[in-house]
Amino acid sequence: MRLARSRGGDRQINYWPGFVDALSTLLLVFTFLLAVFVLAQYFLSREVSSKDDVLSKLNKQLSQLTEMLSLERTAKGGLENEITALAATLEMVRGENARLKGVADGAGAAEARAGSLAAQMDSEKLNAARALAQVEILNQQILALRRQLQALEQALNASESKDKDAQARIADLGSRLNVALAQRVQELNRFRSDFFGRLRQILGARQDIRVVGDRFVFQSEVFFESGAAELSAGGAGELDKVAAALTDLEREIPPDIPWVARIDGHTDKRPIAGTFKSNWELSAARAISVVKYLVSKGVSPQRLAATGFGEFQPLDLGETPEAFGRNRRLELKITER
Repeated sequence: MRLARSRGGDRQINYWPGFVDALSTLLLVFTFLLAVFVLAQYFLSREVSSKDDVLSKLNKQLSQLTEMLSLERTAKGGLENEITALAATLEMVRGENARLKGVADGAGAAEARAGSLAAQMDSEKLNAARALAQVEILNQQILALRRQLQALEQALNASESKDKDAQARIADLGSRLNVALAQRVQELNRFRSDFFGRLRQILGARQDIRVVGDRFVFQSEVFFESGAAELSAGGAGELDKVAAALTDLEREIPPDIPWVARIDGHTDKRPIAGTFKSNWELSAARAISVVKYLVSKGVSPQRLAATGFGEFQPLDLGETPEAFGRNRRLELKITER
């Protein structure tokens, strides 16, 4: 940490670099968590998509197997009917064979026919047995597919549960971060109110210095000559009071609250001639001159910002000299970084 020397020669410890490091670390951690969540969402969506494709393929195979099973059952019914018909035919042949036993000439032919029918029936029985075996294999495949579907459903349910838990944790972190930021804003508003009250007491009741909303407004004539950006002697004396108040404010505000004193330069809309090409450049140069002087009086440059608005944010839209005078101003505002 860097030591800064005040007007009295006392050394002060500047905690701002350490605060910047802590804030950077916090932002890196938050960014890392956000990146992890995005990657997890990405891989989870890919996994769910791949599982949906597998589930669709399995459903298609199951439909095909169901159709094959239906066909096999139909074939089995036809075979059974055919076997029944063959059995009836065999019985008829046997009856006829018994009736023709006494006939010598027709006995051999009847026996041959009966043997042929018996062989045909055995062949049909063998076909029926094969069909039953295929049906059993199909049943086993269907059972395995159902188990795979159940496992996929369980995996999907587990993934959805993890996703809900992750979203709940992220929402909780966001809520806690918002609460912390709101507390810091409230603390900064309190210190800003105290600072403005103290600055009112220091500067006194002057017509050319007033409070407008959340900022102090100084007429440019207090600090600068017309069309110039070099501080006048009287303006430097007034800035000494402001520098003392800002130095006290630096010591009072905790280092973990990000704040900055912004000096805004404003001009009227009348064109100028001389060193500066535009009112915008003049307003920015005046704000920078004030910031540099405050730094020379011990105010940390990390707590200061200079901005120039030219004639583009007037307080008074009139065309009178009084309106132009109100618009030529410098504003001091304490705001978040």
